[in-house]
Amino acid sequence: MILVRTPFRISFFGGGTDYPVWYEKHFGLTICTTINKYAFISIRRLPPFFDYNYRVRYHITEEVKNLNQIKHPVVREAIKFYGYKKGIEIVHSADLPARSGLGSSSTFTVGFLHALFLMQNKNITKRKLALKAINLEQNIIGESVGSQDQTIASYGGLNQIKFNKSKVIQVEKILLSEKKLKTLEDRLLLCFTGFTRNAEKIAKFQIINTPFKEKELLKILDIANKGKKILLNSMMSLDNFGDLLNEQWHIKKSLSNKISNKSIDDIYDAAIKAGALGGKLLGAGGGGFMLFYARKENHNKIKKALKNKLFVPFKFEKNGSQIIYQS
Repeated sequence: MILVRTPFRISFFGGGTDYPVWYEKHFGLTICTTINKYAFISIRRLPPFFDYNYRVRYHITEEVKNLNQIKHPVVREAIKFYGYKKGIEIVHSADLPARSGLGSSSTFTVGFLHALFLMQNKNITKRKLALKAINLEQNIIGESVGSQDQTIASYGGLNQIKFNKSKVIQVEKILLSEKKLKTLEDRLLLCFTGFTRNAEKIAKFQIINTPFKEKELLKILDIANKGKKILLNSMMSLDNFGDLLNEQWHIKKSLSNKISNKSIDDIYDAAIKAGALGGKLLGAGGGGFMLFYARKENHNKIKKALKNKLFVPFKFEKNGSQIIYQS
């Protein structure tokens, strides 16, 4: 049996520029980090006592004889494309719900591929794991997804990820002092809106709009560059990071009318009135988790203003997808 733990992510800046439809013509840049909330994939060879060859357990349980009968597209196509001819059991569990803006779909893909290669005694680098996950989701399955989620889930840590016209992905760690990293961590609040959404449908609409949103996406790229400078410049106040999140959020909403809605806007406005300097809806939009930046003394005010919402404590993590058990 193999057990792989893969982290969820928070994307701060640059979301939308990691879609191939954008960076294959322009340039993409995201600033993101992984957090200590995880998806767990356990995988083992299925003993020959059952009348099925594949058992897949996530929010439903599939028990089928033939590979093509598997409904989960990532599991089905990964096994088909990367090969595993023996009977297999896959079990997925997670710290946070799916469809919530934390890159859960790509986290699953990365974790499952990681485990699948290990089952075949194949070691894989973080870079190759990220690229294979991107290829599986975008090209083999044909999903409307970007390229940052698979990358950050594989690598882990606080990173700048660059995407260029040649489809080359560059990952650069953003190295902060422990004190500054802790200060940033302490000023962030993760709030669950109370409803999830289908990210792919929202992303598909945004991708269609991308050729008509060049001005807005160039502004988002500029903000991502400024965000990195704020983190690395000891002379700049970290509160500028919150201000940039606020600026970006208003631009991001203009990319598609499906990104936000009245409920999300009300949550955001209440947090700002209570002392948040900025924030954003995580992921493609439409629901899931919201991130707020606020000084520590204002956290209780924000929680009080949003007393019917769930706040999830978290810390940054730096390891990416990891094997935590193998026998």
